Amino acid sequence: MASWTHSMEKINNVTEFIFWGLSQNPEVEEVCFVLFSFFYAVILLGNLTIMLTVCMGNLLKSPMYFFLNFLSFVDICYSSVTAPKMIVDLLAKNKTISYVGCMLQLFGVHFFGCTEIFILTVMAYDRYVAICKPLHYMTIMDRERCNKMLLGTWIGGFIHSIIQVALVVQLPFCGPNEIDHYFCDVHPVLKLACTDTYIVGVVVTANSGTIALGSFVILLISYSVILVSLRKQSAEGRRKALSTCGSHIAVVIIFFGPCTFMYMRPDTTFSEDKMVAVFYTIITPMLNPLIYTLRNAEVKNAMKKLWGKKLVWTNSK
Repeated sequence: MASWTHSMEKINNVTEFIFWGLSQNPEVEEVCFVLFSFFYAVILLGNLTIMLTVCMGNLLKSPMYFFLNFLSFVDICYSSVTAPKMIVDLLAKNKTISYVGCMLQLFGVHFFGCTEIFILTVMAYDRYVAICKPLHYMTIMDRERCNKMLLGTWIGGFIHSIIQVALVVQLPFCGPNEIDHYFCDVHPVLKLACTDTYIVGVVVTANSGTIALGSFVILLISYSVILVSLRKQSAEGRRKALSTCGSHIAVVIIFFGPCTFMYMRPDTTFSEDKMVAVFYTIITPMLNPLIYTLRNAEVKNAMKKLWGKKLVWTNSK
């Protein structure tokens, strides 16, 4: 093991990477700094508000809100892996990240990104059971099963990201060390390895692509089944179900479209990659709370009750 790390050190004379960032234009960077600082603040506030509402509004008993609570948590973690560093870098002259920092970022992006994919899939299953098997809903989606599903999403995300990082860590890097991106992702980092990365690229694409496309197909099928089964429902039941599913479908399309574009192709990088990545690392975590709350009467009522109480309490003080 010691000789292995020693030989790695000999080949790995890259101790840090330099990001090109979103733009080389200082004026554009200043505008982006303001814009993304605002976006990140919205991500934190929006998702924390959902988590507080679900926990304090006593909605955790419902499987849908149980998973929504964790989706918000994952969104905060997911965007926090890349956004703060990117925002600081927008005003920095040297956008550097250490080799270890880069590997940690790569792990974080894939861990939370993959966990989010699995949580969205579990939420689709939850809606399927609620709409297609309403009488058995509480027995199928009992607390134990929800906990197991949630644990499964975390384990799945962990296994996926460990594979990605293991594939990259064993590659030699001997310069150049400039990454044409604003965070460490697999494809841009593979381009810098001073060895043939064709096989690694194929495995990486197979790993990410299978998860992104597989989950996307499962989600499309489950929502199609849900929409077909809605024909049997009453007008009121149909309206409620469509409202909830509509918001879920919107999130799925916004998140999976860019993800599939990035990870379903061979080991190549395009100039549009950075803009596409902004979509699923920042825009989706920001839109999730808005989409889920604006389309959901129960969450809105819980918020009104909860924050109304808070306001009354602070005013009476």
